[in-house]
Amino acid sequence: MNTRPSFGQWLKVTWLDLLTMALMGALGLGIYEADPAPSRSFPIYYKDGEIVYPQFAYPLRKEVVPIWAAALLGSLVPIVVILFCQIRVRSFWDASNGIIGLLYSLINAAVFQVFLKWLIGGLRPHFLTVCDPDPSAIQGGSGNGFSAIMYDRTVCRGDRNEINDSLESFPSGHSTAAFAGFVFLSLYLNGKLKVFSNYHPAFWKLIAFYAPLLGATLIAGALTIDEYHNWYDCLAGAVIGTFMAFSAYRMVYASVWDFRFNHVPLMRDVPFSYGAGAMGGGMGGFENAVWTRKAGWGYEQDVYAGGAPFDASGAGAGGMGMGAGSSGYHAGPSAGLGHNGVARNGTLAR
Repeated sequence: MNTRPSFGQWLKVTWLDLLTMALMGALGLGIYEADPAPSRSFPIYYKDGEIVYPQFAYPLRKEVVPIWAAALLGSLVPIVVILFCQIRVRSFWDASNGIIGLLYSLINAAVFQVFLKWLIGGLRPHFLTVCDPDPSAIQGGSGNGFSAIMYDRTVCRGDRNEINDSLESFPSGHSTAAFAGFVFLSLYLNGKLKVFSNYHPAFWKLIAFYAPLLGATLIAGALTIDEYHNWYDCLAGAVIGTFMAFSAYRMVYASVWDFRFNHVPLMRDVPFSYGAGAMGGGMGGFENAVWTRKAGWGYEQDVYAGGAPFDASGAGAGGMGMGAGSSGYHAGPSAGLGHNGVARNGTLAR
C-alpha cells in the first residue's frame, strides 16, 4: 500500500479535492474583494470634543508582516519541512497527505475568516486615521443614536479601499493563516518525531514541535505592534486556524494524538481499522513512515502497542502493560494489513 502511484493514479484519487480547493479559493478571493456587508456605526467625539475610542485613532503604519508573507510562511515552510522529512520517511503518500492536509487547513481557514470579515468585521486600530472624518459633517449634533454622537462611513473623506479594509478587522487573516499552517506542521512533526510517545525523546524534538507555534504567535503578535489588529482579532484568528489544522490533520492521518497511529497516512478507499484483532503484515508499509529511529520506531516490524491514551481499540485495560489490541489497514471485514509500533511481549523493538 505504501507504494508510489503513477501520476494518473494519484490524480484519479485527488482530482475532486483539487477542484474543490480551486473553487473554495476563488470563492474566498471573491469575498475578500467585496465591500463590507454591514453598515457599521461608530462614535468619533463626545460633545466636549474628547475622542470616544482613542484605541481606533492610531496612525496608519506599514505592516511588519504583510498578509502575503504570512500566507507564504504558513504554507511554504510546512511544505519544505514535509518534503525534507521524506529523506528518511520515504513515503509518497505521506508527502501527498501532508501537503494536501495542509492545504485543507489553509484554504478552509481562509474562506472561514473572510466570511467573518465580510459579514461581521470590526474597526482596525487605525480606523479613524483612515476614515479622516469631515469636520463639517460631525458638528452640531449631526449624528444619530443617544446624544447624536454615532456616525457611519458617509462622514469619511479617506480612500475608499482603505476605509473598506479598516472596517474588516475581525478576525485577523494573518493569525488565521499562520496558525492554520504552523499548527498543522507541529502536529506533523509530533507524528514523525514521536515527541509525545512511548519513550523519552531528545529535548530538540520538543523544541522542533513548539518552534512552528512560536512562529505563528510572533506573526500574530506583530499585528498589535503595527496597529493593524486588536488583540481579540488575533486571538480569534488563532482559534480558527488551530481548529482547522486539527480537523485537517485528522482527515489525512489515522490519529492526532495517539502515538501509535498518528504517523499513518489514511487512504481514500481503504479503511484503517483500529483494534480489529491480530492481522499480521504490518500497517500497509507505513510502519517506518517516521523520522525517529529510537525505541523501535522506523523499522518494518510486526509490533504494536495497546492501552495507550485515546486507545481506539478499547483493548488495553491492563494498566501500564503493553501488548493488548492491534490495528491496521483492512481489505475487508476479516482481512487486513497489520499492526503498529512496539513489541508484543511488552518490550520496545530495537
